[in-house]
Amino acid sequence: MSNLRVLIAGGGTGGHIIPALAVANELVSHHNAEVLFVGTARGMETRLVPEAGFNLRLIDVGPLKNVSLVTRLRTLLRLPSSISHCKSLIREFQPGVVFGVGGYASGPAMAAALQLNIPTMVFEPNAMPGLANRLVGKRAQAAAVNFPQAAAWFRNWEVTGIPVRQEFFSIKPPTTIAPHLLVFGGSQGAGIFNTHLPRIIPALLDAIPCLTVLHQSGVRQAKETEAAYAACGADPYRWQVRPYLDDMPARFAAAHLVMARSGASSVAELAAAGKPALLVPFAAAADDHQRRNAEAMVEAGAAEMLLESDLEIPGKLLAALTGLLDSPDRLAAMSAAARTQAHPDAAQRIANRLSSLAAAETA
Repeated sequence: MSNLRVLIAGGGTGGHIIPALAVANELVSHHNAEVLFVGTARGMETRLVPEAGFNLRLIDVGPLKNVSLVTRLRTLLRLPSSISHCKSLIREFQPGVVFGVGGYASGPAMAAALQLNIPTMVFEPNAMPGLANRLVGKRAQAAAVNFPQAAAWFRNWEVTGIPVRQEFFSIKPPTTIAPHLLVFGGSQGAGIFNTHLPRIIPALLDAIPCLTVLHQSGVRQAKETEAAYAACGADPYRWQVRPYLDDMPARFAAAHLVMARSGASSVAELAAAGKPALLVPFAAAADDHQRRNAEAMVEAGAAEMLLESDLEIPGKLLAALTGLLDSPDRLAAMSAAARTQAHPDAAQRIANRLSSLAAAETA
């Protein structure tokens, strides 16, 4: 019977916490581990972790990146007490290894573990690591990365990929000949997509016969986006606006091309599904990490990239979408390239590495 205990620190966004939960489930099911999450009250972990059946402890720590000087100073002043709180949690839980997944809570918890000589491992889903991971990267015993481009910030790194739901890996190419475009701006939608797609839809549908479009707008802008589509005069039977899509594997399966942001989880899902993509990085993403993610997919031949500023250039978005949708052979090649970036065993490899780190410490 295993007595492995793993403390998983971090969160904030789904891109941090969803892969962490996949690793936690793997640790429980295949290593009989006990897992404790450490996060903050402002992150998605407050909902997702308890829903998944794991214990969550909260610490008080704020942001350092893309914030005012006053907020940054407040965070720095709180940092010693945040690290001290994490030390208390570590002494109480006595983990064999601490796994930092990025986000506000990751930095203090990893710093506390390093000070207490507890083995640590970093998870970095982006091509450009976040601040917390950059600060501890060279001191952590190991790292699991999604892109080789991130490896320079860590030691004992391994390209494990991002844990993705298994359904994405079983997606087959679309069976329909008529092309279908999925526009997906993340769970909250992308305002810039909601603005620019309705402007070009009439011309896009004229240029690509039989094309249909499904556009996830996000809940907050659903009515405005649907009204913009309706006002543009495009055939209403060939487009659909939905506030939220809750069956993404099925939506991916139907798409010949996906227009999306390039957050780490979205990119990993596109790779797992073998979907060609037109990626538009979120310009305000910390450290411009979405652009780095998109560039990595472009370099692999799996995607094309437009910057947000490109969408303001008349005709550029239309030309990019038309060029891709009008080239089935190119889409097939991009699909094959996307599959080469997939990692179906990511959660298993990360869990195995965590178990090995803990075992080495007790040996």
